[in-house]
Amino acid sequence: MNDGVGQEMDQAREDWSPHSAHWGAFSARWNGATLDIKPYAEDPAPSPMLQNFTTAMRHKARILRPMVRKAWLDRRAPGARSFDQKFVACPWDEVLDLLAGELSRIRTEHGAAAVYGGSYGWSSAGRFHHAQSQVHRFLNTAFGGYVRSVNSYSAGASAVILPHVLGGYESISRHNVTWDQVAEHTDTVLAFGGMALKNSDVASGGISRHIERDAMEKAARRGAVFYGIAPLRDDMPEAAGARWLPIRVGTDVALMLALAHTLLVENLCDSAFVARYCTGFEIFERYLLGRDDNTTKDAAWAAEITGIPAATIVDLARRLPRGRTLITVSHSLQRAQYGEQPVWMGAVLAAMLGQIGLPGGGYNYALGALGHTGRRLNAVPIPTLSQGKNGTADFIPVARVADMLLRPGETFEYNGRSMRYPDIKLVYWAGGNPFHHHQDINRLRRAFNVPQTIVVHESAWTPMAKFADIVLPATMTLERDDIGAAGTDPRLIAMRKAMDPVGEARDDFDIFAALSRRLGVEQAFTEGRDVRQWLAHLYEPTRRALADTGWDAPDFDEFWRRGELALPSAPDDGGFLRAFRNDPLNNKLPTPSGKIEIYSKTIASFGYDDCPPHPAWLPSTEPPDSRHPLTLIANQPSTRLHSQLDFGAYSQSKKIAGREAVRLNPVDADRRGIANADIVRLFNDRGACLAAAAVSDDVMPGVLQLSTGAWYDPAPGAAEHPLCVHGNPNVLTRDIGTSRLAQGCCGQVTVVECEKYKGALPPIRAFDPPDQD
Repeated sequence: MNDGVGQEMDQAREDWSPHSAHWGAFSARWNGATLDIKPYAEDPAPSPMLQNFTTAMRHKARILRPMVRKAWLDRRAPGARSFDQKFVACPWDEVLDLLAGELSRIRTEHGAAAVYGGSYGWSSAGRFHHAQSQVHRFLNTAFGGYVRSVNSYSAGASAVILPHVLGGYESISRHNVTWDQVAEHTDTVLAFGGMALKNSDVASGGISRHIERDAMEKAARRGAVFYGIAPLRDDMPEAAGARWLPIRVGTDVALMLALAHTLLVENLCDSAFVARYCTGFEIFERYLLGRDDNTTKDAAWAAEITGIPAATIVDLARRLPRGRTLITVSHSLQRAQYGEQPVWMGAVLAAMLGQIGLPGGGYNYALGALGHTGRRLNAVPIPTLSQGKNGTADFIPVARVADMLLRPGETFEYNGRSMRYPDIKLVYWAGGNPFHHHQDINRLRRAFNVPQTIVVHESAWTPMAKFADIVLPATMTLERDDIGAAGTDPRLIAMRKAMDPVGEARDDFDIFAALSRRLGVEQAFTEGRDVRQWLAHLYEPTRRALADTGWDAPDFDEFWRRGELALPSAPDDGGFLRAFRNDPLNNKLPTPSGKIEIYSKTIASFGYDDCPPHPAWLPSTEPPDSRHPLTLIANQPSTRLHSQLDFGAYSQSKKIAGREAVRLNPVDADRRGIANADIVRLFNDRGACLAAAAVSDDVMPGVLQLSTGAWYDPAPGAAEHPLCVHGNPNVLTRDIGTSRLAQGCCGQVTVVECEKYKGALPPIRAFDPPDQD
């Protein structure tokens, strides 16, 4: 056990250290037992997630020394990995020699294409000690490359479909409609999937000012009307004064189609805009009117599917052309089967209104889904660590990792290509926890038993660390110096170390430098720089750009002394969609036609029946039924970023009897004899988990909501589908791709049954270190 470890060597400190996390800038001070946290003074709405740091640094879950799985050490073969396996502590030199030898063996016997550089995870906000960048740089420079992943679990479908329809995902989500425009210009916001503040609390690289709440409040005071179209009422903040339109899970495309149908048949569609800026509308029009399938996509049709009355749909459609209207689609809608469709259809609906490119109007994918969206871009580059050149061409869509491990050599379709899964012998993971973000965890367990070796750098005993063969203890962000920066935040933060590393923890950079030395490529990896020199090196391009613009550009030592630096913002110019609207001939979209593609000839050529060449209603192949009548929404948590610091004070404070809370409507609770705080069992054919009931009118009848991120905690034993006693919903979700086009993640929704748990409650062991031999 790690209780109290490291505290005897940590003296209280008087100085506050400026720092940054993905959920906010702050200052920290070690008081001898816990961290004192002071949010950034200029942040109008600091995230409470900062309080997770207070108790995390010396928690029993911290990894204190290098560890090797005993069975792997004995046999040098995978054996049967489990979450109850024993580990052996090894000195640093010994474990680094062991790992260097294993890497050399894999490279000699199988080549770089036998290594998967996973490391999907947000890790630190620091631009140098970013675990994903460090491991990829190491594998590129020391190993000749690795099998990589593309896209993300959050936006796997949208990142692929948007370039076919409008343009790049980043440009549409981050350089388009801003919160300032919404506050000043927007009259109506149709927020499909909502704009939950818990999501915009977070931005990769940090965030100094949370502006979303104030912008929505300002717009509402001016008279703007927000519609939260979601199964959860609180997917819109109170500040927006939103009108809640409860909609059956996964039926948003049907509603969008009915709105489009009303616009069309009542001559409310901006036909001039469609004719000038779009292509393929005439084919989509036939689909709307049901000329080929004998199904008219009108309000009455959609009412049966969505649960929203037809009259409400028609009234809403008639409102949209009056004033400035903005259509937004959240990440949640495309994290499901056929997730490409709502993203595409939202853009088509906005095009029919003719407002794409107008200030505060048109279409902005994922506005409010992250703290990056709705902000002005920086006018200067931020520090960025080069990952080097990958000598391996093989890749997978990120959510297909279990398929890759279980089906080596098999073919799969992706974005018009026929590809083959590589044969992975070694997985190298740093700064991520796939047992949080991947679906169907029982299947994932089987998949991670395939590689010969799994290596993990981690600061705490996450499920991924417990399932690994070689576990190297990494520092946490407050135990090292770094630079915090995001391309949409006007502050550069000197992330000063606030305390000494726990136990024998080392920075990822130091670990990889030592491995590179053993592999004979230290100079290629380190370039002869230590950490301080790297920070100054990464800062220099930003300093030069500041100087070139006449902005304050201190040298690195002065920046470090100050603790922060203001960065200039680029103009709020609406990005490439505004430019396209203003001059479509000279500013064509980066689509095959140069226009908004309502019908895509490219996608038509792929011949995918699960992604037609225009937006379409495709009902889920796993709807609720008599055995699993409830729909579970497995959304992002409000108490932590993904699964990071689940053992932290704030995350723990919102659990009930130590377990994650599952929200359900009073109607569903009464039918099952469930009361507040009862422990319940959620189950389907893939698995089961325990959670604590929270009865709420903010959830539609027929819907459960259980956030992701509770660390997977399987009941001990050899069961093929062990009960997760802590409340991880991904024991229940489907591990399938959104479609053959994007192969994105489908983890947002699944079907379940729920019952009051009547057995003896198993203990929670999620944060206990594993046994040592």
